[in-house]
Amino acid sequence: MRKFASRIGLSLLGLTLVSSAHAATTVTGQITASLTLISSCQVNGAGGSTGLNFGALNFGTANSLFTTASGQVLGGGGGALSILCSSGTTPVVKVRAGAHDGQSPGGARALYDGVANYVPYDFYTDAGHSQLLPIDGTINLATSTGVAQTVNIYGQAVGKAGLPAGTYTDTVAVELTF
Repeated sequence: MRKFASRIGLSLLGLTLVSSAHAATTVTGQITASLTLISSCQVNGAGGSTGLNFGALNFGTANSLFTTASGQVLGGGGGALSILCSSGTTPVVKVRAGAHDGQSPGGARALYDGVANYVPYDFYTDAGHSQLLPIDGTINLATSTGVAQTVNIYGQAVGKAGLPAGTYTDTVAVELTF
């Protein structure tokens, strides 16, 4: 029995030495990491590819006998429209058609009261209303450096005889290419 116990002891000692030799082995390799970035833009601080809010043009409140009413397209937070694009891109804002274009003489676009009345208006790229922004007109921005760019768009509505009191609205499509 002693011989048997000695043999078992020597076998266990041999296994322990062999196990220790295997535990000291080192294997090396690497991890590969990657990230692919695509160009993108934010409009008034929000990203996405459809349904972005390019701002609002509010002509305020005027009496129905007004001559002209002016306003500026404001984005989020009450400031001008803001475009932030990936560095190196060249953004272009295209102001497309409105829902009621050509419905009233005196402007290419028209605000509608939902009944049968229209108020003509136009967009401009300057506060003095001398640089008309036509339907499908574009505003070319500088090549982006990764800093938000301000886009100033102004509007002027023209009054006409016979306008009833009410709320007049329009929705204009906008595209941003970069």
